[in-house]
Amino acid sequence: MTTTTLAWLVPLLPFLGSVAGLLLGRTAPGFVRPLAVLPSLAAAVLAVLVAVRQGGGETIEASTQLTPTGSVPIDLALYIDGFAALAAVLVGVVATCVQIYSTGYLRDDPRYPSYAALVSLFSAAMLLVVYSGDLMVLLVGWEIMGICSYFLVGHYWETPEARAASLKAFLVTKLGDVPFLIGLFALATDAQTFRIDGILEAVERGALEHPTLIALLLLAGVAGKSAQFPLHTWLPDAMAGPTPVSALIHAATMVAAGIYFVARLLPVFTSSAAALTVLAVMAAVTMVGSALAALAQDDIKRVLAYSTIGQLGYMAGALAVGDRGAAVFHLISHGAFKALLFLAAGAIIHAAGTNSLSAMSRMSGLTKRVPDAYWTMTVALLALAALPPFAGFFSKEAVLVAAEHTALGDRTVAPAGAGWTVLVAGLVTALLTAAYASRLWLLAFRGRGAEAPDHGRQPLAMTTVLWVLAIPSLGFGLSVTYLDDWFDGNALTPTVTTAVLGTGIALVGAVVTYAVWRTLATKVPAGKGPAGEPVAAHVAHPDAEAGQVEAEALHLPHPAEDPTDPGRVLLGPLHRHAVTGFHLDALYTAVFVRPVLAAASLVRFLDREVVDTYVSGAGTGTKWLGWLVRRAQTGNVQTYLSALLAGSVVLAIAAVLVAAGA
Repeated sequence: MTTTTLAWLVPLLPFLGSVAGLLLGRTAPGFVRPLAVLPSLAAAVLAVLVAVRQGGGETIEASTQLTPTGSVPIDLALYIDGFAALAAVLVGVVATCVQIYSTGYLRDDPRYPSYAALVSLFSAAMLLVVYSGDLMVLLVGWEIMGICSYFLVGHYWETPEARAASLKAFLVTKLGDVPFLIGLFALATDAQTFRIDGILEAVERGALEHPTLIALLLLAGVAGKSAQFPLHTWLPDAMAGPTPVSALIHAATMVAAGIYFVARLLPVFTSSAAALTVLAVMAAVTMVGSALAALAQDDIKRVLAYSTIGQLGYMAGALAVGDRGAAVFHLISHGAFKALLFLAAGAIIHAAGTNSLSAMSRMSGLTKRVPDAYWTMTVALLALAALPPFAGFFSKEAVLVAAEHTALGDRTVAPAGAGWTVLVAGLVTALLTAAYASRLWLLAFRGRGAEAPDHGRQPLAMTTVLWVLAIPSLGFGLSVTYLDDWFDGNALTPTVTTAVLGTGIALVGAVVTYAVWRTLATKVPAGKGPAGEPVAAHVAHPDAEAGQVEAEALHLPHPAEDPTDPGRVLLGPLHRHAVTGFHLDALYTAVFVRPVLAAASLVRFLDREVVDTYVSGAGTGTKWLGWLVRRAQTGNVQTYLSALLAGSVVLAIAAVLVAAGA
């Protein structure tokens, strides 16, 4: 079988599995789990075969015209370079792990068939984006992901949090998609093609007439999809969806699509220094702001959500300095350890009966209840903190190296100012990342108080997946020297300067956080609140499955403040702002939501009080006229003759008066 045929099958198999799962979900429920897992597993295996055959060498291209549209046709095209080959492997592996994990996590959920089908469709859409060689076909996958995210984030639709989060995710991403679509058409107009290879050729010969405008329009869509400032606010709220969905969105689909798109078309963006500067500033604000917000969150999933936003900022920063190899390297590395973090968090939530870190800090023995989640999450947090030899160290340092070379003028693809912006923000974020990763680990696994409830061993499907994802989280960075061909042949190994500086800063963040936590813990009795009162955490029923525990945790009352939380001390007066995401939601409510609601109220008032009054008045006038006419119809002939005579007299008098006046 040819490589092209294998590549076509990669997105097709999960799509067919999704359709079959929806059709057979009620009539043959026994087939739902195999139809969820096997197509994704087969797609992952085929993606690996395609990557091996591609080998980081010549780009694999194939196309067939979908429809003649005039001067700019739309083709069903493949464009598989080293980036696409590795990204497809990431999507396939993470999607398979999520599907396997979900068979245990949502084993008693009555909506599991539709959930599994949507996850398969979600994966197929992302694989279409990865392999597509035509921007219109890529747009189809781009939009399907938005629709799937709406349904998956709102899976627990009984809760108002899930309903609001799904709607917010859909609207915010669509807000970015409008300029994105305009940018695609403008790009195709200048390049005279939707084909990626044709666009890259047009950029090379300088055929783009409006590179800055096109790049900025496209960046708006990327900011929405990849949760970059200022369109990132939907992602923390999207944690209202099931934990496996969070893992899929954060690691391999949806948010990865925007970064991957810019990497695919990076020459379009590097043709505009202004666009790269905007991207660098956007990435810097996203990195630092999200890291500060993560340090203040109490919900374990919101900590990880803000962490994803920050790591996407690193990828955007690498693209801002013109190094797509470093960006995609961090994209793949982050995908492995972030999927592991979310799936391990799901096991912890089930064992603790809550999402709250402050509640977890008041229970002991959690590490004994979920040893697999404990050890694998420790590996993933070390990778997130970018400590050697874990994968995050190598990929994050690749970003810092690219920024350093641009700042010092060794690379001239991007302005030096963009390099300095990304470098400084990246180092500050490395400090904060190690701090909030240490805080999460300490509060979740070093709690003091009552013993955590014993819910028994986690299902094998869940624990196996954790150890599978721990392997790339630990070893992917070490193997990158063998993958240079997939990353444009760039040297992605860290330099001594960035390695020592980045690692040193991360260690400082971790050590300071531990010292603050240790100091606070010695001052507060175990299991006590800020005023010394005993605090009991919500504990789920031992027989409750993990998804049910998470759904219940969405509407639990907010727990009491944890007096041992080092985030409050480290952030100081910034804490109350960071915990709300620096009030961006409140700002958007004041600037956009309230004016729109006020305009809607005005329209409703005009419709009811003006338009309806006019229509009602017209009807009432006609009714009164009919009443008068009806009163005149007496049936008396003498009355009619008298009225005619009177009218004739009036007309005669009027005629005489008019004649006299003339």
